[in-house]
Amino acid sequence: MPALFYPLDVRSLSRPDERFSLNVAEEVPVSLLFNGIFPYGTMMMTPADLEDFAYGYCMTEQIVGSVAEIRSVNIVTMEDGLTLDIVIRGRALTQLMRRNVRMQAGHSSCGICGSEAVPAYDAVAAAPLGEGPCLSVAAIRTALHELRTWQTLNAATRMVHAAAWADNHGHIHMIREDVGRHNALDKLIGACARDPQACPEGFCLLTSRYSFEMALKTVRAGIAVVVAISAPTYRAFRTAEKMNQTLIAIARHDEQTLFCGGKRLAG
Repeated sequence: MPALFYPLDVRSLSRPDERFSLNVAEEVPVSLLFNGIFPYGTMMMTPADLEDFAYGYCMTEQIVGSVAEIRSVNIVTMEDGLTLDIVIRGRALTQLMRRNVRMQAGHSSCGICGSEAVPAYDAVAAAPLGEGPCLSVAAIRTALHELRTWQTLNAATRMVHAAAWADNHGHIHMIREDVGRHNALDKLIGACARDPQACPEGFCLLTSRYSFEMALKTVRAGIAVVVAISAPTYRAFRTAEKMNQTLIAIARHDEQTLFCGGKRLAG
């Protein structure tokens, strides 16, 4: 398995005679292969928590309806990158093979690159989200305060995104990191699906902007409350609003902005 980051010997332009070591995160091509016979594109990502990614990606891309339809995930090292051989049940595989394969590789910054069609903001789920948790502003601020101590890869590289899960009191239970924000989210969704007891009722915390593919994934995963460090796009906001999701963004330690779904906030 490739290393998560590598130290480089660099120097500052303002102090050209002084050299120092700087860690940079690795980014590798990860090819998706189903049942050993059906290739389904390549993603650029951080080579960690790949089984979680496989589960989350299959769910948010609606390749499977539940984790029970995934039989196994095998990680194969290739000459330049990795392959995830994901074995899914027969009916899911048949439905998948009727789709068109992604027409290009997915970059670390793109969650739906190469997709044949993009769903409308009001057609991303069968029904709007249910009631979900009731949260206090204090819980949201607690999670924002805890977040940095959980970002171990980012502490080493200062260049990766994170998706975290916090309970109703704002205490973080799980985090996944990746050079791609959508990869980090898929990893978190997959990890929570594989071990639901590790993710009690709560909300999702993102270190990135909330763009449409992020909204698409959270809604399909049934996540009722999302807190994002950066702002949402308008299409993502419309998706959250239409699907009855609580969206809090531009979230800092001392100030957060409510975009929609305020009924889940206590007080």
